[in-house]
Amino acid sequence: MPYFLLGFSHSAFLFTILFSEANSEDATMANTMVIQQPKPFVQAITSNQWSSDICDCTKDMSSCCLAFWCFPCFACITAREAGECLCLPLLNGFGLIPPATMSLRVGIRQRYGIEGTMCNDCVYSFFCGPCTWCQMSREMKTRLQPVTLINPHVR
Repeated sequence: MPYFLLGFSHSAFLFTILFSEANSEDATMANTMVIQQPKPFVQAITSNQWSSDICDCTKDMSSCCLAFWCFPCFACITAREAGECLCLPLLNGFGLIPPATMSLRVGIRQRYGIEGTMCNDCVYSFFCGPCTWCQMSREMKTRLQPVTLINPHVR
């Protein structure tokens, strides 16, 4: 028998074996009834604490650098991401205690159920304004991550 015909018959033989195995698996799966589907595990952040400390700028260096080099732009962008008016941070110049920073920090704490007091918010807003804005930005990014579904029964 010529060599090229031997290869062809060998391929046809393998195809026949694979095709018959596939049909037997289809028949087995068609006769199998699934009683309970595996339930995905939902992993979400539901802590009553800030996900990062006030001085954890190294956790998000791009935001930290933007806040350092162009703080007004960073504050306006963060306010917009929080769903507030883009110009809200510009109101900080009209008071001894930055009202926009403090109100946004209180709003984020209430939105995500983070424990704290208005006194702490006032102190952080007054003494650590840029760090407070960075913390609020990191918190929103952390809390707004898409929900991750984990299926432990993946084979």
